[in-house]
Amino acid sequence: MSPPTPSDQAVARHGWVQAGVAVLLATVAMGVTAALGLWAAGAADLPEGAFPRVTAATLVTAVGGTIELSGNAGGLAESSAGLTVIPLSVTLVGALVLAAGFLRPLRHRAVAGGRELAGWAARFAVLWLVVLLALSFAARRTFVIPLGEGTLADLGDVFGISPEVGFETALLPTLFFGLLWLAGILVLALLVSSGAPLPGRLLRFRTSVRPAAYAMVLLLLAYVALGVVIGLIVTVTRGHAAETLAVILLGLPNLVWLTLTIGLGATWNGRVEGPFGLPMPHVLDQVLRSDETADLNLSTLAEYDGRVWWLVAVDAVLLLAAAFVMATRSPARVRAWQHALHMAVALALTVLMICLVGRISAHYGLSVLGIGDLGGDLGGDLFLRPRLWQALGLALLWGLVTGFLGALMARGVRRRGELQ
Repeated sequence: MSPPTPSDQAVARHGWVQAGVAVLLATVAMGVTAALGLWAAGAADLPEGAFPRVTAATLVTAVGGTIELSGNAGGLAESSAGLTVIPLSVTLVGALVLAAGFLRPLRHRAVAGGRELAGWAARFAVLWLVVLLALSFAARRTFVIPLGEGTLADLGDVFGISPEVGFETALLPTLFFGLLWLAGILVLALLVSSGAPLPGRLLRFRTSVRPAAYAMVLLLLAYVALGVVIGLIVTVTRGHAAETLAVILLGLPNLVWLTLTIGLGATWNGRVEGPFGLPMPHVLDQVLRSDETADLNLSTLAEYDGRVWWLVAVDAVLLLAAAFVMATRSPARVRAWQHALHMAVALALTVLMICLVGRISAHYGLSVLGIGDLGGDLGGDLFLRPRLWQALGLALLWGLVTGFLGALMARGVRRRGELQ
């Protein structure tokens, strides 16, 4: 083994500083995004200075962590609560900043040793673990739930019932999934960036994996950018600036990536009852607010607004653009049917990711002496989940078609033998 060179020693000294700056910037960016989104949603009015705690909880869920809800209504009452949702706007901001910080010291190089890449990843993991621990201990709070007026309020006064609901971080799952999230971001950063170095043994995979990964990330970001434009137009034409800002800063990818899968023809099952609701557009809430589980797809949405059929055209245009970009970044020797396969696999994996992170589940209920039955005005239920295998099958079909057409479109612009 050769002795360490001066440049290696410099990296060892300054690598922790560079990694620390990147992790700090990512945490601050996520925190600011979450705080502004929660403020726009009205969370700044939470009692007892709970706003910072709720912001920390939002960051925990954004990186795959787990928040456990608990209820305490005394011996004469019963409460239950549950929440599963990932604020993907916050997730996306953190992923972009972390990826940029990870790639910055590796730029302008074609090859890097596996040991060097593992060293950088380890630095980020250790520092990110510290952040996860801090967020986990900060994300906990208990709230008193007012009983309102009527019978429940009267019973609460008589028996001295003061129902509470609280949240806290499940530490071990949060650490595990938070580090897994970080690993996924770093690997994806290496796959997407054409300027990022790879170990010599992995160079042969860049002709098939890197262009497809880049195209899929570009596709997802294009949908987010389109969603921002539509959100701003809605704000100018219809108002509701605070609500729109909250959606953009907290859950815009949740909404636009859902529409991507619906435009492919996929179906999501869900239901909304009680005070819960979906942010926008209102047509989603209309379809899902029924007594039984509803199907959310192009057909059911079109019953309320025929303009949803434009989602098919938007999907077709953006998928063809992604396939074209993928083909132009691939070597000229790659054949059209190979592009079709690469696009199909990449799109299926992208849709799988959307289906996994886009699920929503929320429930709260309160019963006092059997009155309320964990529902009514003091309860509600919301869930949204995909028909996974249908979505993946449609993604494969769309990927094959658009990948083949994109390769044909790129024949005249590819440079022979080009490697990205």
